Order: sequence, then C-alpha cells, then structure tokens
Amino acid sequence: MNLKTIGIIIRREYLNKVKKKSFLITTFLVPILVAGLTIGVMAVMMTTKEKTKTIAVVDRSGIVLPYLEDTETIKYVDCGSQEADSIKLRLADLGYDGLLNIPALDTVAKTVNPDLFSTKPLGMDLTQNINNRLDKAVEDYRIASYDIEGLDQIMKEVKADVKLHSYTVDESGKEKISEAGVYSIISMVLGIIIFMFVTMFGSMVMSAVIEEKQSRVVEVLVSSVKSTELMFGKIIGIALVALTQFLLWILLSGVIIGVAGGIMKDKLIEQADPAELAQSLGVSPDQLDTVDFTQLAGTDNDLAMALDMFHSIPIGKIIIIFLVFFLFGYLLYASLFAAIGSAVENAEDTQQLQIPLTVPLMLGYIIALYAFKAPDSSIAFWASLFPFTSPIVMIARLPFGVPGWEIALSLGLLILTFIVCAWASAKIYKVGILMFGKKSSWKDLWKWLKQS
Repeated sequence: MNLKTIGIIIRREYLNKVKKKSFLITTFLVPILVAGLTIGVMAVMMTTKEKTKTIAVVDRSGIVLPYLEDTETIKYVDCGSQEADSIKLRLADLGYDGLLNIPALDTVAKTVNPDLFSTKPLGMDLTQNINNRLDKAVEDYRIASYDIEGLDQIMKEVKADVKLHSYTVDESGKEKISEAGVYSIISMVLGIIIFMFVTMFGSMVMSAVIEEKQSRVVEVLVSSVKSTELMFGKIIGIALVALTQFLLWILLSGVIIGVAGGIMKDKLIEQADPAELAQSLGVSPDQLDTVDFTQLAGTDNDLAMALDMFHSIPIGKIIIIFLVFFLFGYLLYASLFAAIGSAVENAEDTQQLQIPLTVPLMLGYIIALYAFKAPDSSIAFWASLFPFTSPIVMIARLPFGVPGWEIALSLGLLILTFIVCAWASAKIYKVGILMFGKKSSWKDLWKWLKQS
C-alpha cells in the first residue's frame, strides 16, 4: 500500500466530513444543549418551590396531630370535629388537597393505621414528610408507654449515625479517598459514551462506502487507487473526525460547566439550608461567611472529603486509556462495517449483515452496565479481554482500578484482532466494492474472502 495515497484519501475524507454543516452543528450544539438542559433543570429545581398543599386531618388516635407542623409546602387543618367520610367526598369544594384520616390508636400493637386521600396523586416529598411525622409520633408514644424516666434521651443517645470513610491504598502506602457511587457513575457514563461513539462512527464508515458505491464514484476512485488504500484511508479519516469531535466536546463541555459552575455556586450556597451546610463544612452557621471553599481540601468535613475524592480520580489516565480503546475499538468495527458497506447497494440491505456486529456491541454494553456493580466479576473480567466487547467493558471497569497487565493484555488482543479483521475486510472490500445488481449474503462474503 502507498502511504502517500492513503494520506491523500484521509485528508479528503476528513475535510469532507468536518466541513459539513451537520458536523459543525453536532460538534458545537450538542455540548451547549446538554449543558443547557442540565443547568436549566438544576436552576428550576433551585428556584421553583412546590405549591403549598392543604391537608385536612382527622386524628382519632390523639397522638399524631401535635407532630403535624406546618411547613412552606404543607399546611395542616384540624378537622377532628367532622367525619372523615364527609370530607373525603368534598375535598375540592372545601379547598383541601388531601385528607389524612387517623383511626383510633391500636393499643395492642402500639401503632396507628392512617389513610391519606387526595383528588390527585401527591408528591413523594409530601407523603414522605407525613410518614416521617407519623413514625415520630408512634415512636414517642411507645417510649412513653414504658414509663422509664429519661428513656427518650437514652433512645436518642443509642441511635447511631456512623459514616464509613472508604480509602484505597497504593503500593507505597499512600491513601486516597474512594467512593463506589462516584466511580459507578463515571463507569456507566464512559461505557455508554464509547458504545455510542463506536456504533455511530462505525456506521458512518458504512454509510460513506454505500454512498460512494450508489453514486458510482467508487469506480472512478479505484481506477486511480487500490481498493484497500481507499478503505483504510476512509476508516482513518473518519477516525480523525471522531477524535476531533470528541476532543472538542470535552473542551466545550469543560468551559461551559466551569463558567456555569462559577455562576451558580453562590446561588447553590444561598439556596442551601444554613444548618446542613454548616454541618457538612464542620463549622457553626455563624461562621459560614468566613469559610474559604478553596482551602477545604485535606480538612475533615463532608464537602472537603468530596473534593479530595474528586482530585484523587486519575482523570488524565482515564481519558488517555479511553481514547486508545476507543480508537482501536472503532478501527476494529469500522473495518467490518466497511466490508458490509461494500457488499450492499443501499442501507436497507445491511440489516441482515449487521446483526453479527451489533450483537457483541450490545452484549458489551449490557455487561458494562453490570460491571459498575461488580467490576471484578468473572463475566466483567473476560468481557474486558474479549476484543469485540473489551473497548466498552474495560473502560467501564477502569475507574475502579484495573491492573496494568490486564489493560496491556486487553489492548494487545484488541490490536491483534483489528489487524486480522482489517486484512479480511480488505479482501472482501476489494471484491464487494465493484459488485452490483446482486443482494449479498454472508455466504458471498466468505466466498470473496477465499477467492481474493
């Protein structure tokens, strides 16, 4: 193969794709839309307050009503002098959003069996708030029934609120804060991204091949260059398009999130509950104004530990390994997609031929969603080594820490499989790109592979 010729094809394919309006729109608009939607939802959640609900209360137990205190979102009205059935049938007319009916106290089980009626479903926060108050009322009643002096204080002191701090220790003994929940989110996001990218850009290669074949442009091209040079030039050119788009997405998303985060930081602090914020920072509410958020790292409070954990994540290493696995995963599937594209004359004919390719991709995606729960399980381990699923599953396991030899072995198998598949795809492409007037099958592809 002539490297200079492949370089010309790469340049042509790259410039044709990046100059298209669709590329420019998706590259610059997608990060803005994603960031805008995320920030918009957060802004709405911070600024929008739920409409105050009025709840009628009929308390026959005699223990719950004192615990039902009004809040910004709930207003309780004592309707103990009325019958619950009459109120239930006229909630809207009486101006109530719901009715909390509490029958007489069950003195044997020392509990109540309340019912909440409403004209339309009430929110989860509201029902949870009512449930918590009912629990508190019953707990205090049970404590009082033992008639032990100071029992309520003893029970408060007995209740534990243990916070488990999780660390990882490297070979040098250095400790790093770790949190499975954060790693799980990163794992899931990376797995989804690489699955989408490999599928999207692999299909782009197939579409480009079909388009040139339909327009008969390929007949002119193969008269000047070898078919294998055309295939590899197209695959590498679109790979560079993919990397360009991915890096621009990272850059734009980082800028947007950084700017938006700086703008919204003060708003978040303003909206937060002062007592809860002070507790998480390890200071008193009066000291909130003096807290320097840039100096929190290394101190012993919840927010500082969260910052330390974020700083301990090897973002640079993850991005580099992600790009390497994405690149070779894309090259593997793109070569196979190119072979399929050369064997058909329109997109409708690709459905049957694509199934053997989409199955391992979907399998890798499903295992990746499981891998963030059990990253060291047997299925996750072997799927991270199997070349047709490793680009997705290995990346999903990466945030949890994968030994270097596993990464090297997985990457080596992936590269070797790409070389073999690229050689086979080139043979199929060489014959299929000039075949017209016949709907090809896997049997035909096998025949072309043997004869070329």
